[in-house]
Amino acid sequence: MSWTTILAVVGMLAVSNVFMTFAWYGHLKDLAGRPWYIAVLISWLIAFFEYLVQVPANRYGDANHLQLGQLKILQEVVTLSVFVPFAVFYMQRPLAWNFLWAGLCLCGAVYFVFRT
Repeated sequence: MSWTTILAVVGMLAVSNVFMTFAWYGHLKDLAGRPWYIAVLISWLIAFFEYLVQVPANRYGDANHLQLGQLKILQEVVTLSVFVPFAVFYMQRPLAWNFLWAGLCLCGAVYFVFRT
C-alpha cells in the first residue's frame, strides 16, 4: 500500500461523497415542498453518479492492498469531511463541537486501522 493509492482512493471517495451527501440530505432544502417520492427519484439519480465513482474507488483500493476495514474507515473520514462544510455552508446549520469530537474519534480510528 502506498500514499499514492491512499490519496487516489480518498480523492475518488471525496467526489462520490459530494454526490452522496446531496442525495441523502440536499432534498431537505431543495425539495422540501415537493412530495417525498419526487425527492426519492431525484436522490436515486444523484446516487447513481455517486456509485460511478465510489465503486471504482473501493475496487482500486482493494486491488492495491488496502484492507476492507481501511477502506471503510477512510470512507467515514471522508464522509465527515464532506458533510461538515455541506451542513454549515449549504444547509446553513451551525458549526457544532460534536463535529470536532467526531473528527477526533475518526482520527483515532484511522490510526488503529492503519497501524501495522
